[in-house]
Amino acid sequence: MTTPHTIAVLGLGRMGDAMATRLTSQGWDVVGWTRSGRTSGAVETSADPNEAVAKAGLVLLALFDGPACRQVLDEVRDVLRTDTIVLNTSTVAPAEAAKLARRLGPSYVHAPVLGSVPAAVAGALRILAAGDPDALDRVRPVLETLGTVRRVDDASTAAALKLIANNSLAGAVLALRDSLRQADALGLSRAQVLDVLELGRLGGLVTAKRPFLVGESAAVTAEFTIGALAKDMALLAAASNTPLRSAAGLADASADPEADIAVAATAPAVADAVLEPLRAYLRGHATGDPTHFREAFLPTAHIEGIRDGVFVSWRLDEYCALFPGRPAPDETARSRRIDAVDVHGTVATATMTLRHGADTFTDIFLLVRADDSWRIANKAYHRHS
Repeated sequence: MTTPHTIAVLGLGRMGDAMATRLTSQGWDVVGWTRSGRTSGAVETSADPNEAVAKAGLVLLALFDGPACRQVLDEVRDVLRTDTIVLNTSTVAPAEAAKLARRLGPSYVHAPVLGSVPAAVAGALRILAAGDPDALDRVRPVLETLGTVRRVDDASTAAALKLIANNSLAGAVLALRDSLRQADALGLSRAQVLDVLELGRLGGLVTAKRPFLVGESAAVTAEFTIGALAKDMALLAAASNTPLRSAAGLADASADPEADIAVAATAPAVADAVLEPLRAYLRGHATGDPTHFREAFLPTAHIEGIRDGVFVSWRLDEYCALFPGRPAPDETARSRRIDAVDVHGTVATATMTLRHGADTFTDIFLLVRADDSWRIANKAYHRHS
């Protein structure tokens, strides 16, 4: 079977436009279409996807998500010939990829890509390709124009592997965010911190995203947006049915969803207002003075856990009665730290570790914001002896 020469690229966003530009520059006959109507002008475009598809032996999808793929394919199905290959580079859920493969049969190749705009323009993408062997043979020259091809067993696996790859990227972004927050808390120079981070495991990300990290991104175009990566992490969490911290961490980022992912790494730490009741709680333990606990907790709060093998649920008054109003005899040897705080609008969760002599406590808090202040609504704890 011959390789189709005319390619319809449906979706001319950042990646779609970059791939279309690369193919055009390498001599392929490309016609593009985008729902938004916005194009870079680098490739020939059509106002009608049906017109673009009718000319093509290969339809390359570069769309935002699974629903977009279904909608566009529904729109062009009357002109989509049985011998036309559909090459889908979009990031979708594994189940969505499998459904598209069943729907289009041997003419469907699922080929999500690893890499962003610069890699696409340079033909340096890493491509996870799954499909019928004959279809893969036909599209291989096109794929190899875009980058390096890795054969994958099926569409669902290709889609799942792409989400896993993006999860590692999300983890790197959040790790970078944590490093920058800690550096800010220590009063370190941002430039100095980035210089050192470039020497370590996050070096490639820091080097590539440095303009965004130092606030000099006005003239730099976003390559991969916060919104797109958050979408991918939500897809992964739903597909795996496994909690995924990065999905919430990116979705709750205060930055513009259309901003580059590096901007998520510059999001400021949680406001001091959220930390105040937790700090009051720490003061209560440090001094033994229950007044601090009344400052930290709502009057309706409960403190719950296992004590001497029995579940207890203390009201605030009962909990305060456990403290004598003076520090513990070994207070100087005790330590406490706030491990994590996650804010979701008017509610927040927090985790704290307390090392009290032979015992270590893990405390988990639910906080609420009411009347412009934060208080602890409930606490549950686990005692490690």
